[in-house]
Amino acid sequence: MRSLSIFGATGSIGESTFDLVMRKGGPEAFRTVALTGGRNVARLAEMARALKAELAVTAHEECLPALREALAGSGTEVAGGTQAIAEAADRPADWTMSAIVGAAGLVPGMRALKHGRTLALANKESLVTAGQLLMRTAEENGATILPVDSEHSAVFQALAGEDTTCVERVIITASGGPFRDWTLEQIRGCTVAQAMAHPNWSMGQRISIDSASMFNKALELIETREFFGFEPDRIEAVVHPQSIVHALVGFCDGGIMAHLGPADMRHAIGFALNWPGRGEVPVARLDLAQIANLTFQTPDEERFPALRLAREVMAARGLSGAAFNAAKEIALDHFIAGNIGFLDMAAVVEEALLAVSADPLFGKVPSTLEEVLAMDHLARKAAEEAASFRQQKR
Repeated sequence: MRSLSIFGATGSIGESTFDLVMRKGGPEAFRTVALTGGRNVARLAEMARALKAELAVTAHEECLPALREALAGSGTEVAGGTQAIAEAADRPADWTMSAIVGAAGLVPGMRALKHGRTLALANKESLVTAGQLLMRTAEENGATILPVDSEHSAVFQALAGEDTTCVERVIITASGGPFRDWTLEQIRGCTVAQAMAHPNWSMGQRISIDSASMFNKALELIETREFFGFEPDRIEAVVHPQSIVHALVGFCDGGIMAHLGPADMRHAIGFALNWPGRGEVPVARLDLAQIANLTFQTPDEERFPALRLAREVMAARGLSGAAFNAAKEIALDHFIAGNIGFLDMAAVVEEALLAVSADPLFGKVPSTLEEVLAMDHLARKAAEEAASFRQQKR
């Protein structure tokens, strides 16, 4: 019986993972070591009971009494707080889903890798902030990292059995979000609700807004660099409104391998769960005749400057990714709070990157988690200052 843990169980990726695990037999097929979640303790408790989890952890200590009450008599141990989540990752599991959103997912993911098992990585911020450290930790401990972003899962599958020295280009696709046909002036005045209205995917608030600003795609460009090791000039993004083609890999003979699939994250999650084989996944099958047309266009970096910033980060490497992600998270906080406008987010990130670029850590290859967290702290402080200045000017 395989053992597993799901970090970020109550989020959209966690829910899809839970669905697939239950379809494959639930507690009869898997020993669930740990489940973690946020404030939705009722749902976390429901999942823990269904999977007979050994441990359930809420990230918020104030929610611990409610979680304890919901799991009373179940036999599931409960805990609360970020330290408890990190300690949950110290409990070995054959397969761990890392689906905590943001930089908070870095610590448990790193700890899980030290057990030398398989980490299904949906937390793109881990690779963006500490890609070189993360990959080195996996190698040193004989662990396997499987990408769960639909784009990187697609690249991973397209590269299976291929000589990567023959790869000329990697192209990841972007839906373009809700603003792909909006003018710059229309985007400038958009609301949080409008930014959350993704046309193709059903996601949480933060990732939906990141998609609308293309910061999500910017993170994925950096993630591609860190996970697969290709040079920045071989990594591209293209807008593909239908979200059917998730990624393409071009080879030296001129051929391109494209991965197509439905807009359903269970496809990438299912691939990771069944790897190294393939198993039945309950997603819609494509009807190409019904789809009829697949279109592509070059992204407009005037409207979506996050892509330009991502290329600068890929060139700088070191801990610039940690600074980029931290500044992005702060800028997003301020947009959601109504303090700054939509287009101000990219400006805040650019100003924060400039502010911390002179620090010796900025271009340094991280050797410890503490260095990553130190750069994260510096960039958050710089982004707070940049956002506050823009708020005062509004």
